[in-house]
Amino acid sequence: MEGASFGAGRAGGAIDPVDFLKQPQTLLRITTWIFSIVVFGSIVNECYVNKDSQHPELLCIFNENESACSYGIAVGVIAFFGCIFFFVVDLYFQQISSVKDRKRAVLLDLGFSGFLAFLWFVAFCFLANQWQRTTLTRGFSQGADAARAAITFSFFSIIIWVVLALRALQRYRLGTDMSLFATEQFGTDPSASYPGYPGGSGVESTETYQSPPFTETLEPNPKGYQVPAY
Repeated sequence: MEGASFGAGRAGGAIDPVDFLKQPQTLLRITTWIFSIVVFGSIVNECYVNKDSQHPELLCIFNENESACSYGIAVGVIAFFGCIFFFVVDLYFQQISSVKDRKRAVLLDLGFSGFLAFLWFVAFCFLANQWQRTTLTRGFSQGADAARAAITFSFFSIIIWVVLALRALQRYRLGTDMSLFATEQFGTDPSASYPGYPGGSGVESTETYQSPPFTETLEPNPKGYQVPAY
């Protein structure tokens, strides 16, 4: 039972880097990886600004709420490293020979993707709410574009992580396709018949049953033997 299962071919097959990069799941992971960089990069670099000339300390642009900036950075970093981890898992998934290990990998992908979708949803709501309450001063206006970018890409990240979770659920429902093992020994032609038992030339033998080599009949009383009288 170890081989083709959970949306991948039999273990030990060669990996084509071009085909791997063209897979929708790989493209989604690369996209959300870029989105995570945009979110936490925008917050770290441009969302800590001076409110005005009278306040030289750096403040979080989202309503001066440090928790909003910290949360956005934390989710972005988690998504960044999570994408790298599951990218490697996808790359070597076909090399996993154990069906149980493949199942664990798919379930881990499903749980992590759903969890990240929830975290991004909270991040989007939190940042958007704090941004609506922000009073744009001259200093805060300098980081307004970065704040909007963080909010926008947080929303896009929700969609992509939900799609990744659905794809992981689809792979889990596929399970192990035993038909790949049952039909492996037959030809690829769908009209081919099942092999039968080996036969002879196809002509039945007309030979009759041969008598035993000893053709002499046995006499009831062989010569020289007398039946004793009692």
